[in-house]
Amino acid sequence: MRVTRLSLRNVRRFDTLELLPDPGVNLLTGPNGAGKTTVLEALHLMAYGRSFRGRVRDGLVREHAPALEVFVEWEEVASTGTVSHRAGLRHSGQEWTGRLDGADVNHLGQLCAALAVVTFEPGSHALIAGGAENRRRFLDWGLFHVEHHFLPLWRRYARALKQRNALLKSGGGPGGQLDAWDRELAESGEGLTAYRENYLAELAPRVTSVASRLGRDVAVLDIDFQPGWRRQELSLADALLVGRERDRLTGHTSVGPHRADWGLRFSGLPGREALSRGQTKLSALSVLLAQAADYAARRGHWPIIALDDLPSELDRDHQARVLDFLQEQASLQLFVTATEAPAFPAGRMREARVFHVEHGQIVPELSTRTR
Repeated sequence: MRVTRLSLRNVRRFDTLELLPDPGVNLLTGPNGAGKTTVLEALHLMAYGRSFRGRVRDGLVREHAPALEVFVEWEEVASTGTVSHRAGLRHSGQEWTGRLDGADVNHLGQLCAALAVVTFEPGSHALIAGGAENRRRFLDWGLFHVEHHFLPLWRRYARALKQRNALLKSGGGPGGQLDAWDRELAESGEGLTAYRENYLAELAPRVTSVASRLGRDVAVLDIDFQPGWRRQELSLADALLVGRERDRLTGHTSVGPHRADWGLRFSGLPGREALSRGQTKLSALSVLLAQAADYAARRGHWPIIALDDLPSELDRDHQARVLDFLQEQASLQLFVTATEAPAFPAGRMREARVFHVEHGQIVPELSTRTR
């Protein structure tokens, strides 16, 4: 998968911008605050339906503009050969419209399913150190892209959870309604949990392998999964029944996949709390790149990799390890932002396209050998 064209309009400081990236390594350099991150943010918006720096209405739309616009063209390898796609998104912060390959889309998920981007940015450490919602979102993104039956099941569970919580807040509703939604929640929730558990079991060896390549000071042994209820003791249907009176009092469902979590198990460390900030960032990047590698193994091509402000996140030795690992992968398109070119590993020279960003403008420079 590689982006061939990215166009922005009214995104943060950019009035208009058009980028024609290289299929391999793309370096976006420039001073702090120039807008380098905005380019990656636009790609992320198209692939996730949201920014990694907050809500669309909180500064992503250029001041005084009615809406932002993002247009992406890309190619991906399919069994029949290379297939071209194009997608556009207009977002005011309140309302949005989108098109994919010339047709209107009804759900942002249609755009998100089409373009796969794995982003590492300054807030990515929350995948390890933050709340469980970050880790559930990570799990569901991976499954969304590799398991065709996952999204309908996820939506079914979300609908049942919403209905059950509404009934709990109203006191339980007419007789039998709560029982009916408990059955629906239990059936979809058990299936959802099975997908998540199997996905993590397959992902764990990749995380261990990637983490060993990126850094030697932290060894990842495995991934521990917490399904959101005492699954070894109770079925989800029984757990919902046992917790029903408590749920009536609080007005929300206290057990189920919406409470799930996972965590890395480390050699010689009691848990994530013992990690330094640098180790936390490296662990998060290891998990993200392992997910990208899993995507590549299942789909036959890598997602687009975007690394924001890499030199400020990792020291030179770890930068070299990361870039060395990525440059070993065939047909991988990489976007890296930095105030200056990062430490690409010696012996793995590859043509890189350099773009200089400053004062709301982006200027392509001559291709250069990374060094």
